[in-house]
Amino acid sequence: MNLITQILSQMPQDVLSGLRRADQLWQDLRLGKTQGESVVKECKEILTDLEWDVVISGGTLGILIGAALQRRGIKVALLERGILRGREQEWNISRQELKVFLDLDLLTEEELAQAIATEYNPARVSFYQGQEIWVKDVLNIGVDPVFLLATLKKKFLEAGGKLLEKTPFNTTYLHPNGVCVQAGKNKLNARLFIDAMGNFSPLTQQARKGGKPEGVCLVVGSCAQGYQFNDTGDLIVSFTPIQNQCQYFWEAFPARDGRTTYLFTYLDAHQSRPSLEFLLAEYLRLLPEYQKVELAQLKFERFLFGFFPSYRQSPLRLSLDRVLQVGDSCGGQSPVSFGGFGAMVRHLQRLTLGIDEALKVDLLSHEALSLLQPYQPNISVTWLFQRTMSVRVEQQISPNQINDLMSGVFAVMEQLGDDVLQPFLQDVIQFPALSKTLPLVKPGLVLPIIPQVGVPLLADWLIHYFNLGLYSGLYPLGKLLSPLVEKLSPAQQYYYHRWLDAWKYGSGGDYHGS
Repeated sequence: MNLITQILSQMPQDVLSGLRRADQLWQDLRLGKTQGESVVKECKEILTDLEWDVVISGGTLGILIGAALQRRGIKVALLERGILRGREQEWNISRQELKVFLDLDLLTEEELAQAIATEYNPARVSFYQGQEIWVKDVLNIGVDPVFLLATLKKKFLEAGGKLLEKTPFNTTYLHPNGVCVQAGKNKLNARLFIDAMGNFSPLTQQARKGGKPEGVCLVVGSCAQGYQFNDTGDLIVSFTPIQNQCQYFWEAFPARDGRTTYLFTYLDAHQSRPSLEFLLAEYLRLLPEYQKVELAQLKFERFLFGFFPSYRQSPLRLSLDRVLQVGDSCGGQSPVSFGGFGAMVRHLQRLTLGIDEALKVDLLSHEALSLLQPYQPNISVTWLFQRTMSVRVEQQISPNQINDLMSGVFAVMEQLGDDVLQPFLQDVIQFPALSKTLPLVKPGLVLPIIPQVGVPLLADWLIHYFNLGLYSGLYPLGKLLSPLVEKLSPAQQYYYHRWLDAWKYGSGGDYHGS
């Protein structure tokens, strides 16, 4: 019996089977076997009964936007293939990002306080053979998903929303004046269908046609009791050179019932990449050195594992009228983040107001809806960062090249101050901060990444970097024109607001600090 089988067999749930199911999905992705069946069909008949304004499929994160829309008077039906409830493991986020729940009247101050399960300070950034950096108030809040989703679920239903649990999505039929969503034995007619089913949404699989992602973040971890020190966190730490053509990064933070630790690595979807089971074995091998603890001292509460694919062609363009993808379904998250909760919260207000406006002016064509998932240069520039933290299967680079580069970059950002460092750690890239940082990084650290990432990617990055600067200038200019917008038609105002949002979020202008 190997170490994984020995430890996981002691858990109350069948964790090993779940791990191997996830590994099968990961293998299918590497082999290009993820192309799904056609789940979108066109019909020429006019729908006579549009009972709902919006049907959302994917309840775990769909409830966030569903509750926000329903509380604005929009009639929403929400589909969830299982029971809508939060997982036990907290979602980590920064405090200022939670303000959106107050702004959208989704939570009261008291409810928001109750939703916060843990809070810690400070957090560490450290790389092998480099210096340690400590920061405060960055991703240091642990939100209780069980309480949060139960509260939003209750408010959604009280506002008149319809929740269909144990109701998996089957097919969407596109009609000239609406959509008919078939889910199990249910048929729901609505003006708009929102796909919040995540990376493996059947609509996404159909559109991607089995294409491999250019980047993947592979993650394993656990929550356990028995750690001697549990007052601080790690945002990103490495203490080994490149191993198995992977640079291992670690994350840790206090949890309500112990300490959560993750091992993650950036790679591509090459067939020879390691399995999640292999990475979990590496996690258990290295965890004692990382946390200065023996495995025998730990009582494991749960294990966590998964993978997060990223595509250069993002956000995904479906070219379907009356269909909008949100969250990981459209691939709009940064390739260096895990996506999910944090990405949804960051864009929750933008999406809520935009969908509301689109419904009011009846701008539900794919051209109009595509502006709700615009190109964002501050996300596109992170592709270069993802590539500098990964190694191709056949590539040979210095064992500590990634650590040296990361250590050098973060040392410069620490020198420049929190205005530069904190947004970057929250995956918000801003043109002024990036332009201050890059010239100060030692050329000896930068030059080796050119053969590592390749000239085409570097040239592509320069285009996104230029656009990041352009959007940074367009956003304040667009705000100055706001008084003139009231004279425009409602449809013209919709387009103006969407472009202003694109410039704002695409330049990191939505970041307000801690």
